Amino acid sequence: TMLGTQQQGLRATRFAKANAFKAGAQRRSVRAAAVAERSRVSVSRPAFPFTRIQGQEEMKLALMLNVIDPNIGGVLVMGDRGTGKSAAVRAVVDLLPMIDVVPDDPFNSSPTDAKVMGPDVLLRFLDGEKLPSGKMRTPLVELPLGATEDRICGTIDIEKALQEGVKAYEPGLLAKANRGILYVDEVNLLDDGLVDVVLDSSASGVNTVEREGISIVHPAKFIMIGSGNPAEGELRPQLLDRFGLSVNVRTLQDKEQRVQLVMDRLAYEMDTDTLMEAARPAQEALTKKLNEARDRLKQVKISGALQLLISELCSKLDVDGLRGDIVINRAAKSLVAYEGRKEVTLPDIEKVVSMCLNHRLRKDPLDPIDTGSKVVMTFKRMTDPEIIRREEEMKRKMEEAQKKAKAAAANAPVSRPEGQKAGAWGGMPNTGRK
Repeated sequence: TMLGTQQQGLRATRFAKANAFKAGAQRRSVRAAAVAERSRVSVSRPAFPFTRIQGQEEMKLALMLNVIDPNIGGVLVMGDRGTGKSAAVRAVVDLLPMIDVVPDDPFNSSPTDAKVMGPDVLLRFLDGEKLPSGKMRTPLVELPLGATEDRICGTIDIEKALQEGVKAYEPGLLAKANRGILYVDEVNLLDDGLVDVVLDSSASGVNTVEREGISIVHPAKFIMIGSGNPAEGELRPQLLDRFGLSVNVRTLQDKEQRVQLVMDRLAYEMDTDTLMEAARPAQEALTKKLNEARDRLKQVKISGALQLLISELCSKLDVDGLRGDIVINRAAKSLVAYEGRKEVTLPDIEKVVSMCLNHRLRKDPLDPIDTGSKVVMTFKRMTDPEIIRREEEMKRKMEEAQKKAKAAAANAPVSRPEGQKAGAWGGMPNTGRK
């Protein structure tokens, strides 16, 4: 019995050491990836200026609306290769303001807002400690296709937890994206389970990691942006619905815009600093406009009649859930704030309704009309007075024709052979053929 107990103890020790070794290997791989990422970022040049991107107005508007109100829920950009999807996403970061952070904190914790503080900083804040403050650019974190769940969510150091009894957490990409942007290129090729994890954190604003009975919760408030080529695969409807806005981009056809974009890109590759300096005034003006829009957003109002119209539209289009209603309200308010006004109007809703709903409709492969056009057509049928008048007139004429047909059928004499009972079959009708 004693020998059996010793053998069980040895097995338990070996198992614990094996788990600790595995956790250490995972932790070292995470650290190596983080070092590689930091070194890659440190030598990278500035992003192509946002104001120099030609065309693609709907994509640029969707990105700016999320900058004004991150609660919109991110953007899904789908389109052909080489249409500027990734360039636009990387460029929008330069329009975001500097943020106050606690230095050397892996969660980009705010020194004053407890809602976006990491676990350690939050404990110091609750103990009454005056936290140091520093400035940093709004982070942009790119999620690679080959990322694992541990790399995204982070991992717990089991070895340290067993030996020292403390929660040692290696932050993942979600921690680094806190208070910034998380960009997933080729999101339609990413594993559905990983997309679910990221979208859950984006919606809830927190990330929970549980390993071997140890749990860590930290803030993960970020703008989720995904891009992809629809020719390489589609996202599941459940995942599509989790993105606030969705836009489809196509290759530029305007020759002047194409030439200007090509010249700017060549100038950017030859002399980045010169092009950035030339674009600085427009970049600063747009940054100022977005900052003012963020400050003005709380003052924007929307009438009850327009809110009823939004809900009626979603109901007519058979949109599942209420996310569509909420996003249209938020996007319309952000557009009004961007344009320097304080009251939402009907044209404001018309401008954003397609990007809010086109990815939420059920797709019929036999329907020649795409979902975006269907949304716009339904909205016009509900709001254009001329279309409403024509449809009412057509409906009235159809009702009158039906009434006349019923009256004529009721007044028509019934001819039946002599002695035949009512309702009896009278034979085949006489078509006049011999």
